[in-house]
Amino acid sequence: MPELRPLGVGINLLPHAVRELTELGLGEALAGIGIATRELRYVSAYGQEIWREDRGLAAGYRWPQYSVHRGALQMLLAATCRERGIPVHAGHRVLRFEQDADGVTAHFANANFAKGDALVGAEGIHSAIRTHFAPGEGPPSWQGAVLWRATTVAAPFLTGATMVQAGHHSQKFVCYPIRHLPDGRVLTNWIAEMRVDPSQGFDREDWNREADRNRFLPAYESWNWGWLDVPGLIRGAERVLEYPMVDRDPLERWTEGRVTLLGDAAHPMYPIGSNGASQAVLDARQLALHLAREGVPEGLLAYEAARRPPTAKLTLANRALGPDLILEEVHRRAPEGFSDLHAVISRQELEETSASYKKLAGFDPALLNERESWSVVR
Repeated sequence: MPELRPLGVGINLLPHAVRELTELGLGEALAGIGIATRELRYVSAYGQEIWREDRGLAAGYRWPQYSVHRGALQMLLAATCRERGIPVHAGHRVLRFEQDADGVTAHFANANFAKGDALVGAEGIHSAIRTHFAPGEGPPSWQGAVLWRATTVAAPFLTGATMVQAGHHSQKFVCYPIRHLPDGRVLTNWIAEMRVDPSQGFDREDWNREADRNRFLPAYESWNWGWLDVPGLIRGAERVLEYPMVDRDPLERWTEGRVTLLGDAAHPMYPIGSNGASQAVLDARQLALHLAREGVPEGLLAYEAARRPPTAKLTLANRALGPDLILEEVHRRAPEGFSDLHAVISRQELEETSASYKKLAGFDPALLNERESWSVVR
């Protein structure tokens, strides 16, 4: 019998996603499986601070930002569904669908099928449902960036709840703690990102493909700044996973009749700005809201109208580096480091880059705190 098992490494839930999950009754559970992020710091490849900002409650949001293990979040959501009487069936890979005025039928690789009022394709970047809307799309777009991801048990750094983004476009390192351990250490999630020659090609994404850390470790040997030991984190990981960094072009439509798309099936984007999972949460809440208000199929079209335009803009913004543009600009202007940051980049430019991305992605603190709830009122 197929079963659900935790996959992946760390993931971030930004305050706009945490708001939605909290309103679904999961606030306490999220606090129990992750760490509330206190701050974000951008630093150069020499460990020099470029930008620092508070995050979550410390930044004035009414909801925290959490860093959690992706597998723990998956298991929490699956368990919550079962507790609330929502069936979860493993081992059902959808192949195709058919629909008529009475409903829609999904056909699975195990020869089973299911019929319902609506079908939501939420099966990721290789979605079979998406191929109906983009039959000639082909493989995901890859521009040469490779991600190596892992978790390492290590001592806390900085505030103990800090997310660090270091480096530049061609070589970057991201890390943040995702779990407190009884001995005072933390489980630290990290991502090493480097660019390679795109003509080499890449293998299809696989959430379990192990990598040889010696492929990239030498490039990070000098990245020990005292307060953070990057090569030590890389060496300390039990296993390292490898992924090409890919996305897809925004679609012109997600919906046809009783069928629509959600999450990475609808808008796979670069993992920049910690937004991929959070945007899927926002999708789901808007979908539920419009289905409750307008039913099928009108609710599906209303959901698409609410979510497709902003996620298309966000996908393209992430291709243009999103808030990580700060790192690239400082590196371009001062590739050997700097003695005076504001002789390289103004505080106004730093503030504007950060603020504009929050507005684009839907987590500007004032707008998020003040907007109406998306909860369904019966």
